Amino acid sequence: MNTPERFAEFEAAERAIGCSQVMARTWEPNSVQDTHTHPFDARALVVQGEMWLTVGDRTQHLRPGDRFALKAGTQHAERYGPQGATYWVARTAQKAA
Repeated sequence: MNTPERFAEFEAAERAIGCSQVMARTWEPNSVQDTHTHPFDARALVVQGEMWLTVGDRTQHLRPGDRFALKAGTQHAERYGPQGATYWVARTAQKAA
């Protein structure tokens, strides 16, 4: 698997392809984010813990080293495991029409 070992590498790679904001997000154990959307595209790499990402009728179980991507406006829900989870995420704001 070809995953960056450090946040700085992840950030540099994502900024090189045009992402405008890169950050680490940490979630509490067993927390749930009900169905919602974001006004930005997101590309993420899970680095600690585990999570379940549901889009439509498909749920992905994500662990360290797994990636996911969501287009702006995509309805999704998130659930985090007993140790919580941390992922690095690159966000790209949608340009106004």
